Amino acid sequence: MKKLFLSLLTISFVILINGCLVFNKVTYTIQPHAKKGGTATVVFHDIKSDAIGNKEFDEDKNILFDFMLESDDFVTDMKQEGKKIKSRELFVEENKLNAKVSFAFDEISVVEGMQYQDGYYFLTIPVKDSILSTNGVVIPSKEHKRIIWDKSSKELKFEMLSDAATTGLRELAPHYKKK
Repeated sequence: MKKLFLSLLTISFVILINGCLVFNKVTYTIQPHAKKGGTATVVFHDIKSDAIGNKEFDEDKNILFDFMLESDDFVTDMKQEGKKIKSRELFVEENKLNAKVSFAFDEISVVEGMQYQDGYYFLTIPVKDSILSTNGVVIPSKEHKRIIWDKSSKELKFEMLSDAATTGLRELAPHYKKK
């Protein structure tokens, strides 16, 4: 799951020395337009840092609060990946820091490698990844899991649990100051 997260926000949530931003779960809502393009909204739940030292923790906060949330460079980087950022926000809910990013795309493959083929949308993920919910059909095999949606689906949804560590993490919610 961490691999999916890093591919979505390539430069953001970067691994820095000993620090890395991690999350508990991620929720995707995709509205396909035609066979390839569309819009997507991704919500990262309970974002924390696994930084050990204060320097790495400060770097994680700067990447999240300054680069991802405020920087035009982040928008430019995502555009180069085929993701046209429409909105991005951080918010605290039940003392947990969450992020919501909405973007448009011309090729569905930029959304975690999703594919459209023969009248179906599908996402292939490793067997070890945990799918918490979906409005598609999950088909497991020995090699992978695949979520499939019919082309008539107006909205493709799935929620996955992160495989990040759950101990030794530092809370970010107390450090977020909404501007």
